[in-house]
Amino acid sequence: RPLSQAAGEGGGAQGSGGGGGSGSGSREAVERLVREHPVVVFMKGSPAQPLCGFSNAVVQILRLHGVEDYRAHDVLQDPDLRQGIKNYSNWPTIPQVYLNGEFVGGCDILLQMHQNGDLVEELKKLGIRSALLDAEKDQEKK
Repeated sequence: RPLSQAAGEGGGAQGSGGGGGSGSGSREAVERLVREHPVVVFMKGSPAQPLCGFSNAVVQILRLHGVEDYRAHDVLQDPDLRQGIKNYSNWPTIPQVYLNGEFVGGCDILLQMHQNGDLVEELKKLGIRSALLDAEKDQEKK
């Protein structure tokens, strides 16, 4: 999975004639958004109203784990950000999930991490206890 495939390529703002690369799609602006919170999602729509099935799936997976505190950015509101995040991660699709500033992947990879238990471990590294651990404990008591 592309956990650390993100930054290394491309050499920053090419042809920076547009105000020093400070637009919402610039590498610097995207980097700020990615690092603003331990869990950041770039999606279509909002967590309350996702506008595509893949974005909805990411929201549902996070909800299953009890992750309510995260930053979500609606790329449909900002075409520059939509392209900028794809350039930043070198990943062609939305949604995109970042944990602790590192690109994790899209819906398919988050789903795979959910299914194989990796997501519980990654959240633990961020100091987030997955709600699924508590759900398992409840099952054992019965």
